[in-house]
Amino acid sequence: MFVIRGKSMSQTTLKRTPLFDIIAPTGKMVDFAGFEMPVLFSSIKEEHTAVRERVGMFDVSHMGELFVSGSDALAFLQQTLSNDISKIAIGQAQYNVLCQEDGGTVDDLLVYRLDEQDYLLVVNASNIEKDEAHLRQYLTGDVLLENQSDAYGQIAVQGPKAVEVLQELTALKLEDIKFFRFAQGKLAGVEMLVSRSGYTGEDGFELYMPSADASAVWNALLEADVVPCGLGARDTLRFEACLPLYGHELSATISPIEAGMGFAVKPQVKSFVGSEVLVKQKEDGPRRQLIGLELTDKGIARQDAPVLVNGETIGFVTTGTLPPTIGKAIALALVPTEYATEETFEIEVRGKKLAAKRIDTPFYRRSK
Repeated sequence: MFVIRGKSMSQTTLKRTPLFDIIAPTGKMVDFAGFEMPVLFSSIKEEHTAVRERVGMFDVSHMGELFVSGSDALAFLQQTLSNDISKIAIGQAQYNVLCQEDGGTVDDLLVYRLDEQDYLLVVNASNIEKDEAHLRQYLTGDVLLENQSDAYGQIAVQGPKAVEVLQELTALKLEDIKFFRFAQGKLAGVEMLVSRSGYTGEDGFELYMPSADASAVWNALLEADVVPCGLGARDTLRFEACLPLYGHELSATISPIEAGMGFAVKPQVKSFVGSEVLVKQKEDGPRRQLIGLELTDKGIARQDAPVLVNGETIGFVTTGTLPPTIGKAIALALVPTEYATEETFEIEVRGKKLAAKRIDTPFYRRSK
């Protein structure tokens, strides 16, 4: 079982990842989810392009690691998570949503099946304590839930050259690790979990290692010419691929069905927290849904900007920017379902109503 016990890191006003000391001198540090994190190292455009064309790496050690084990672990996760946990094989990961009774989203997360009765839940940094408290409400039987977030570092290595670069640092056969599968072994001399997954729309891996070893791995990747990237590029990359961000496309008031994550919600298969509401949304269709928009007037739409049809506000932007690969001002917006097929919209930006048109999503899809 991939569990390494560790003591909590000492904390300042803002939490710091185990990579802080080697990242802070070259990164522009900001407050993100209570952590002091790099928003960029060079520029968002350069880092974004490095991931799309070559390979980049991100410190994502702020993400949370919750371990669930015991003979009743499967039943517990089936009750609390949206996807069918029974379908996860040992060595596989699965996307899931943690829901409220009313169908709203507590968080979205990855579940790794480590062994017959052992699971790892990787949750968003801003939601670690909230997720743990939510899950503990439903603990019963032989289930152990452990928050080991401080014990681990996590580095995401993303881009079309990820396999080529990482293969030089490990004896693991990386090409044999399929998408949403993982292996355990040494990379850069460090024992870790190597998952073929990511949050950029590119091929790549997420590396989980003991906190004390994270700096050695980061330095080995630097020596292999992997480009350090900040949260700014991570956001533009995930946005182009239309991957949801909690607090934007998913929230306590936005259900996973409304956000287009219905593939990870299985209320027809099992009963879980929020399933009564979500099965109706699946069968009848949600009241709202996410659509893609492109501004045809000059300007950039930001989160919460009102979306209008015929002068009437009908929805709002969840994420908007001008991402490097697309090169156009685009946005995701949550609108009532009856408006989702409209062709033209307006978005209010700084008091001005800018013209926009509906476009297909995802905005970017990598070549296979």
